[in-house]
Amino acid sequence: MTIELAREVLEVEAEGILAVRDRLGSEFIQAIDLIMACPSRLVVTGIGKSGLVGQKITATLNSTGTPSFFLHPVEAMHGDLGMVAATDVVLAISYSGETAELNSLLASFSERRVPVIALTGGAESTLAAFAAVTLNVSVPKEACPLGLAPTTSTTATLALGDALAVALLKRKQFRAEDFRRNHPGGSLGERLKVAVSEVMLTGREMPCVQEEVSLQKALSVLNEKNLGAVTVTSSTGRLVGILTDGDIRRILIGGDLSKVQLADVITRDPVTIPGNLLAADALSLMQQHEITILAVVDGQGRLQGILHLHDLLGKGEFRFLI
Repeated sequence: MTIELAREVLEVEAEGILAVRDRLGSEFIQAIDLIMACPSRLVVTGIGKSGLVGQKITATLNSTGTPSFFLHPVEAMHGDLGMVAATDVVLAISYSGETAELNSLLASFSERRVPVIALTGGAESTLAAFAAVTLNVSVPKEACPLGLAPTTSTTATLALGDALAVALLKRKQFRAEDFRRNHPGGSLGERLKVAVSEVMLTGREMPCVQEEVSLQKALSVLNEKNLGAVTVTSSTGRLVGILTDGDIRRILIGGDLSKVQLADVITRDPVTIPGNLLAADALSLMQQHEITILAVVDGQGRLQGILHLHDLLGKGEFRFLI
């Protein structure tokens, strides 16, 4: 009995999503075009169950390349409307289209000339009549046997929100690399799937000097960048060597630092990696050579960037793999 009821709920909700799918038309393209033309953010708003669905849609949009924020209708009426700019677009969610708290914002949106996209099951509702574009999420019936609790309707609304996010992702040509960049706290495995070129330090962030400078200057850069090493290049940008904290300790043990030339103490032909390999490959090299920094070079040996262990794993998270 319980299993059969669960199957019935899933079937009813699936039918609801299919009904929304079969009804989709040019208005969906209009909504995508409106959001794509927005130079600012997509403001998602709704209250109750629709608000909870809206918060999830907001999170999905943000992680897939469409800057968004959730606006609670009640808080909006008490000052949060100040977050809405004339350059924004609003995605308003209400299954009935007659939610008083939400519809009380419509005049303010009109005053700001902010276009509204409605996600509603009420095709003839106040919200639908006001909106620039209406996406109809009406469903044949709720899965709740009483017909009262939002079930199929919220599932269908959430699914259409996902459809918007994915369509926008495609239009923006949002890549897996962009998704990972928006999820720096993701699993270690995901973080190691990025290319070295995506996580390496470049430009002014790199500790780098040319080979003709003094050891004192190299030490100054090493201290300033605080990465435990400084790279040394030729005038043409080719990597000549690397000077590490360990090298400095050995110099100090050996005698008078003032009499030592940079060229005498750098490690020549250091371990390097090309930028098109994966971060996982860089981690493997670091493990193999028991080092924490890698120079990234091109096919001609020119320095492209610096990769530190912390750039791969974050401070305090590294353990050599067995």
